[in-house]
Amino acid sequence: MTKRELDSANRRLMVRYAAIALVMFGFGYALVPLYDALCEATGLNGKVVNEAVVEQSYAVDAAREVSMEFITTVNERTPLAFRAETAKLRVHPGQYYTVMFYAENTSPAVVVAQAVPSVAPGLAAEYLKKVECFCFSKQTFDPGKEKAMPVRFVIDPALPKNVKEMTLSYTFFDVTGK
Repeated sequence: MTKRELDSANRRLMVRYAAIALVMFGFGYALVPLYDALCEATGLNGKVVNEAVVEQSYAVDAAREVSMEFITTVNERTPLAFRAETAKLRVHPGQYYTVMFYAENTSPAVVVAQAVPSVAPGLAAEYLKKVECFCFSKQTFDPGKEKAMPVRFVIDPALPKNVKEMTLSYTFFDVTGK
């Protein structure tokens, strides 16, 4: 192989590597919007609006019931015992409900924690309207003390008719000192 052929082959190889690097950068840049689109299309990763809505009147759909399941977890480094008073509830869209959650600090120190909500199926997240929720702000837990925390919510009657079950889950994360 001559020097000229070798130089030409090296140039082609460098162009290929540059193109691969450019494609990888573009894919990395587009990953978040692609993930969001995938989650929206499949109903995964229900992102909840994390602010209170004003309580308003809805026409209660008494003929329709949606099964609401409440799941509680804590991050592995969060020293809380966390539970919902009610594990499952049958609700009528348009009617307001209040569910109590309890968390107990199992450590000898003050713990500040933040609850992160999630709704499944994801497409139902926009129909869950919370008037009051402990997830709106950080919670302070005194050592060895239990705290009662209400969640007041309504399911918008515009929820698609094929949604018959919803799950509202909360995960507490220790944010002490942050």
